Amino acid sequence: MASAHTVVLVLGSFPGAASLAARQYYAHPQNHFWPILAALWPQAALPPRDDYAGRCAWLTERGLGLWDVYESCEREGSLDTSIRNAQVNDFARLHGRCPRLAAVAHNGGESFRHAHAVRASLGAAQGALGLESVRLPSTSPANASWSFDRKLNAWAALMASHGLLT
Repeated sequence: MASAHTVVLVLGSFPGAASLAARQYYAHPQNHFWPILAALWPQAALPPRDDYAGRCAWLTERGLGLWDVYESCEREGSLDTSIRNAQVNDFARLHGRCPRLAAVAHNGGESFRHAHAVRASLGAAQGALGLESVRLPSTSPANASWSFDRKLNAWAALMASHGLLT
């Protein structure tokens, strides 16, 4: 999901089992993605978990887009280390849809492995080869070595640097 208002495109690797079952990004109850965003914008209440369309609108209203590096893959369970036969998304499809795009935020290391290719594809499509690419700490519950506050600080720094925090 991305729009003409997208300033930062957040890229995960591929939805985990809970997200695929719910047909929602970051649906695992222990994933820090939605709690981090709620903490970044406390003045604007995040819609409840059962209002996914509302959450998506809330996200895009704040200048964020959301997608995955992989269009498809084979994986048992939800760990990125289990991904096999992955097909990278065609990021050129976003051409013209995100004229304000300034940065790609990779939610974890697996997504970031493709940062150069994503940036080249998006940059060429957007006519802006200087597109920023940032590796953020994964919000996954598997990333237990980072505390919530440490993740929040990293995410806040990126959003602030692009004028998305008020």
